[in-house]
Amino acid sequence: MSRRAPFDVPEVLGLLPDSAVAKHLSRGMQAGQENPPQVVLRKASTSFSDNAARWRSAPVRELVEQAMTRFDDERSAADGWLAPRLHATLRMTRSEAGDRRLWNHIAMLVAPDYVVWRHKGAEIAQSSRFCGPHYTQCFSRLWWVAELFRDGPDYRPVQIACAVQDVLNTTLRLDVIDHRPTAQALVRVFDRLFSSGTPRPGDHVNALSSAVNAAGSTLVYDVLAPDASPLVEELHDWIAAAEEAAPVRWDRLPDGPDDGGVQAGAVDALVPLFDKLLAEAPLRRRGRVPDEEEDLTPTPTVPEQRQGVSLDKNLPPWMHQG
Repeated sequence: MSRRAPFDVPEVLGLLPDSAVAKHLSRGMQAGQENPPQVVLRKASTSFSDNAARWRSAPVRELVEQAMTRFDDERSAADGWLAPRLHATLRMTRSEAGDRRLWNHIAMLVAPDYVVWRHKGAEIAQSSRFCGPHYTQCFSRLWWVAELFRDGPDYRPVQIACAVQDVLNTTLRLDVIDHRPTAQALVRVFDRLFSSGTPRPGDHVNALSSAVNAAGSTLVYDVLAPDASPLVEELHDWIAAAEEAAPVRWDRLPDGPDDGGVQAGAVDALVPLFDKLLAEAPLRRRGRVPDEEEDLTPTPTVPEQRQGVSLDKNLPPWMHQG
């Protein structure tokens, strides 16, 4: 049986400013001992007024309840299950997904219990899991890992990307992931690592991610592996179809937008390079296995102005998709 919210969930999603989260997020909420002040937070929010099906909160709430039920014994495994289903439920453009206020609203008013369930460490869930960068915030990071690692409508690469937490903690931060063949080539190398039983695969993920990003400052991956622009009209058709779409299935992967997959030849061109980078990259050996919420991952070598996938960079028009 799914867990029901111990508070009233608003019917429609909305936008909640960072300032409201900072003001009302208490240590008791982060510890799961208090419910959020619903009345105050709703007053501080702006609800979506178009009443579109994609902005209804019930499907999101049902997903997180199911995730908490399915993965209570292995909570990090919920990421690979929830990420593609959250993406297929919240159908939107990258521009819309780049608005932190939406994720604040979900974390504070729709599923604060999930944030605590998934990210509580020894005492509390970090505040950045409620309101933080797209690669840290509880729900934003799942939507973006699905967006950046899907291959057109195929979410199977997303499950591979979520198999080791270091992909979300490190790789998701890198701006080279905007290049779709790069993302798919990384997934192919990661899949070999994970399936071969390589000890401490997270060390290899971090080493390769940093090496690929550093090499990307001098190598133009789009020259080595050209990528066609995604099909924007098909994306918008998929978003519009949310009005008639059935809820995502729990027992099989949904279909994402059919906006064009990555050419296999482009991925093939990068995999040998990434294999070489991994072989030459120094591995950071951890003295012990960290706790789930203890981030011992070094920040990748990325110039400050280059961090922030699709959010803080000058992008070609198609990447804004909206």
